[in-house]
Amino acid sequence: MADEIQVLIVDDSALMRNLIGRMVEDTPGLVICEKAMNGIFALQKIARTEPDIIILDLEMPEMNGIEFLRERKKRGIDIPVVILSSLAAKGAEITMEALSLGASDFVQKPSGSVSEDIHVVKDVIIEKLFGYGGSYRRMKGKKLLSPDEYQPKTPSAKVSDIAVHFKLATAPQTTPAAPPAQVRKPGKTEIVAIGISTGGPDALRVVFSKIDGDLKVPIVVVQHMPAGFTLEFARSLDRVCPLDVKEAEDGDDLIPGRILIAQGNKHLEVEKKAGSHKARLSDSPLVSGHRPSADVLFASVAMNYGNNALGVIMTGMGRDGAQHLGTIFREGGMTLGQDEASAVVYGMPRVAYELGHVMEQVSLENMARRICDVVKTPR
Repeated sequence: MADEIQVLIVDDSALMRNLIGRMVEDTPGLVICEKAMNGIFALQKIARTEPDIIILDLEMPEMNGIEFLRERKKRGIDIPVVILSSLAAKGAEITMEALSLGASDFVQKPSGSVSEDIHVVKDVIIEKLFGYGGSYRRMKGKKLLSPDEYQPKTPSAKVSDIAVHFKLATAPQTTPAAPPAQVRKPGKTEIVAIGISTGGPDALRVVFSKIDGDLKVPIVVVQHMPAGFTLEFARSLDRVCPLDVKEAEDGDDLIPGRILIAQGNKHLEVEKKAGSHKARLSDSPLVSGHRPSADVLFASVAMNYGNNALGVIMTGMGRDGAQHLGTIFREGGMTLGQDEASAVVYGMPRVAYELGHVMEQVSLENMARRICDVVKTPR
């Protein structure tokens, strides 16, 4: 169908191409436009097939993933790329280099370069193909399947959970509920908490590259990302941000002008006592399907900072953070949500907006400026 998201699969392993191809073929709303065994063949096929999304291995002969991304940038190709990455420390470093070269996001391979168990991350892969591929089609003025057009491709197939979530994320926005009553008026902002998921790596680069270097509050961030990658991710953000950025460690002081990124597979909470403001990490169960969870962070910020907090919810599939952004609101804190037009996936911010938990919707381009203005406005 012409309105399906066109996927180009680039991997030197025939097995991997077939396994990923089968995921795509089984998912309503996605279709394979072509496969390639390395970057050279991928570049040759792009002009002919016009994909909406590229899923790219990094380790390939003749032209690897990094070399492909450099050539893509040189040629001005703007088709989004999702990287397939391994967990090794070197893999994390190369993955962050790929993001710095313009890749949109990555998926961790479960077991090395040729992962016969790639099916365990199927939902993650499909989520990102829908998110970035759908966003690209909209940007180019191409039609997308409407929510009721997602149909099983075979009588025995089921519409995947991700397709269902994507339908919810792309359905027409409804009128928001009445906002919750605030127990007190907003006070001076002493902390900023951000929850973000699909589309986050690119979005956080935009926000943190534009943030004011003289911002005098700590910023804490939950970006849904697997363990083993958040250290390099924080370092990559630190290179483009005028503030200090680091991966959160248990007991870290919440220092004005420093950004802490939640560790993969660890909840991040804040602790505020007399003369002590610290980050706390935990292995407690998943919340809203995630660890780290934006809901856990927001609840902690609301409890410890009350009306002196700013909560921000940005692009992402699902609803993590939407509920407890409302807790920050009720306690008298300020809340911002990314708008639909600039979100790769308008899921998390949409749910928060429709619950009445978002005071103001802001574009990605203006988010850094709006955060700084809220923090610096006397109240």
